[in-house]
Amino acid sequence: MNTNKRRKFGWLVRLAVLVIVIIIGYRLFSKYGFKKTTEAQYQTESVQRGSLVATVTGSGQVSSANNTPIVTQVSGKITKLFVKNGDTVKVGQSIATLELDQSSYQKYIQQLSSYQNAKNSLASAQTNELTLRSSMITAQQNFLKNVVNKGKASDDAIYRQLNSEKKAAEEKYYLQQDVINQSNLSLTSAWLSLQNVSPTINAPISGTITGLSLEVGSVIPAQAVSSSSQNLSQNIANITTSNFPVVSVALTEIDIPKVKVGNKATLAFDAFPDKTFTGQVFSINTTGSVSSGVTTYPTTIILDIESPEIYANMSAAANIIIDSKDNVLYVPTSAVQTQNDETVVRTLTDGKLTYIPVVTGLASDTSTEIVSGLNEGDEVITSVISSTSGNSSTGTSIFNLRGGFGGTGRNAGH
Repeated sequence: MNTNKRRKFGWLVRLAVLVIVIIIGYRLFSKYGFKKTTEAQYQTESVQRGSLVATVTGSGQVSSANNTPIVTQVSGKITKLFVKNGDTVKVGQSIATLELDQSSYQKYIQQLSSYQNAKNSLASAQTNELTLRSSMITAQQNFLKNVVNKGKASDDAIYRQLNSEKKAAEEKYYLQQDVINQSNLSLTSAWLSLQNVSPTINAPISGTITGLSLEVGSVIPAQAVSSSSQNLSQNIANITTSNFPVVSVALTEIDIPKVKVGNKATLAFDAFPDKTFTGQVFSINTTGSVSSGVTTYPTTIILDIESPEIYANMSAAANIIIDSKDNVLYVPTSAVQTQNDETVVRTLTDGKLTYIPVVTGLASDTSTEIVSGLNEGDEVITSVISSTSGNSSTGTSIFNLRGGFGGTGRNAGH
């Protein structure tokens, strides 16, 4: 065999051996070369003993604070100012007097006329009441004199007539009482409307003047009247009182059945991030309201202390305490699971995972009471973390392209 044929044959042998080695190496590598193993790592916490508090949370706003605005519906120039910031006033006390502009003066005259008409109507109704009362007394006396004292049997016709007159007189008198009540309501309404457009602004409640920025000569401008409201009120100052602030928070339909009037609560305000306030549930609106398909129930919380720094419409978040227990065993809620309709916790016993049945009680947002099944200090699994590790097998090369088998360095072409 000449040299070229020997070389060609040698390369064919090498190529065949290379193919065989690749196939065998691939199979060995697939079986032994790299393995992935998953190992479970457990996070645990011990069973604790202490106090457990269950709460529901809600957010809302201050619906009323310890201040009331002093408002007016008129415009004009301040001619007299009777108070200053810090003054204590009584309800109805004069705050300021205005020289009304033409538009406000016309409103005042109209309301004054309405108020006077309401007074006249009440006076007329009271006069009619006196007349009807006199007629009723006369009818009653006539009935007693001619029927009861002489006996009914004297004349049935006279009895029926006098009894009918008595009842009619009584009915007219009692109906007039309703007329007087309605006249009183109309007079009160007319008086309040007159106060809103009066050139003299009075204190709506007793308290301390705050937020007054007017002085003699200041002008209260007329506001643009919208199509939806013809009586726009302007705030000229506030009166601070000793009332406790009230917060209205929205609770979900899941939480509202758990809350009762009188439940204690803690509140946090965006305006005071470093303070916590306390209060109690004052009322619950069980009618609720629906917005975007979600039903919520406004719940009113009244604060325990006077807080002048809390203003109306401030944002607030509340934690309402629905139950609490002292000296109980508890675990993180994440440790409690349900398996085959049974409440269990997981523990490690000699490195093996064990499920222990437990009886639970009160639950908060983060912890759950253990009534039975565990002891203080027992370790329970709260979460499982899985990790993957890889192993690769190594070995010596059984073939190299330059040296052939076994790495001997022998050149087959020579």
